[in-house]
Amino acid sequence: MKVLAPVFHAVVVLAGAALLAGCHGARPASLGISRGRLAPCPSSPNCVSSLADDDSHRIAPLPFSGAAAAAIGRIEGVVRSLPRASVVTATETYLHAEFTSAVFRFVDDVEFLADEAAGVVQARSASRVGFSDLGVNRKRIEDIRARLDESLSR
Repeated sequence: MKVLAPVFHAVVVLAGAALLAGCHGARPASLGISRGRLAPCPSSPNCVSSLADDDSHRIAPLPFSGAAAAAIGRIEGVVRSLPRASVVTATETYLHAEFTSAVFRFVDDVEFLADEAAGVVQARSASRVGFSDLGVNRKRIEDIRARLDESLSR
């Protein structure tokens, strides 16, 4: 029995590591721009979007004036300054970034789409796995909004 204890322990540790390694999930195929819009949020409460119709998912878009490319550039600068963030795609009107949580390595996808005619940047932040995000995605977009406001007031 004493011989099996180290083997059992090793199996448990390896299984736990495999489970945690899988927490990042695959990049959703629905990301990006479709028909001029970002993807809608799923019914789960782990997503916010400025294009959502319901209050539980809705968040205000980010206003801007001037060129869309400049607005996306400012947002990209803020995103690159944040911990555990990496920019996946950046164009003059669209930005996709991934944020990875510190402990369990969960990945959230954050997207921005500039609408120059309306003078706003639409925002979407969604967890890849799980049901609830404990408000992390909403807090992230509001933090980015506050950092943008701060940088513009300087």
